[in-house]
Amino acid sequence: MPLRKVRFMVRFFAFFALAGLAAAQSSTPASRATPGAAPLQDPPAAVVGKLPPLPKGATTVIGGAIRDINPVLDRFTLKIFGGGSMKILFDQRTQVYRNGVRIPVLDLRPIAHASVETTLDGTHVYAMRIHMLTQLPQGECQGQVISYDPQSGQLRINAALSPQPVVLDVPAGTPVVRIGETTFQAGGGGIADLAPGSLVDVQFSANGSGHGVATHIDVLATNGADFIFGGVLAFLDVPGGQMTILDPRDNDRYAVTFDPSQFPVIRQLHEGSHVRVAARFDGTRYVATTITAE
Repeated sequence: MPLRKVRFMVRFFAFFALAGLAAAQSSTPASRATPGAAPLQDPPAAVVGKLPPLPKGATTVIGGAIRDINPVLDRFTLKIFGGGSMKILFDQRTQVYRNGVRIPVLDLRPIAHASVETTLDGTHVYAMRIHMLTQLPQGECQGQVISYDPQSGQLRINAALSPQPVVLDVPAGTPVVRIGETTFQAGGGGIADLAPGSLVDVQFSANGSGHGVATHIDVLATNGADFIFGGVLAFLDVPGGQMTILDPRDNDRYAVTFDPSQFPVIRQLHEGSHVRVAARFDGTRYVATTITAE
């Protein structure tokens, strides 16, 4: 079951985003003129309508350099900003922009700085929108801390869509703050929270060499921190000890592991039941400490 937030399950961390592109999606289309030929345009609606519906899963924005465009296989390689690379599929349904101006998908070209809004299409990564940028972007990376070296200021983060860790520099004085529940926010904070296993959301800028430099770090969870989730059971696997809670306040989903033998009340629950669950983050997952039916 796909989960839509980095807080849900560590194995679903796939967030490596470039920000500041909201205006681009409202820009007007553009086309490229070729001498002796009609201007290239996006395919007509009748052609696009014959294609399968767009994937409906959660989207993730990934920043990097576009390379190795293959118009036959409809795919390109994105060298991810911060490390690693991945193959991404595209087709006539993909929207392409250059500095905020819509262009035909046939005008997709290799470029050093790009922002690609992706989703999973089966087991493949598919490009919903591609923003090609001629200026160094700012970005955002959500994931799990692998390591932090206070001497060098180097932070390594695990992101599921990147086969290699994302590496960012954290200059002295970079704000590191806890966000989320009041009890979690009051429990600490600061650079000490960048311990292995912590869940973080890092805002960063790109330096001249294309390396990310953190400007602000939000800490979403730390090893041993306690949380309370309340809402509707969207998924329940009693033998497997897994549940997913849908919080109606923000429509977020939270995956929680539990030991069925410790919670007899679980036998009374089913998908659609209202529950309140206290859980502890163990650096890998949320583990239930109490489960109450509501």
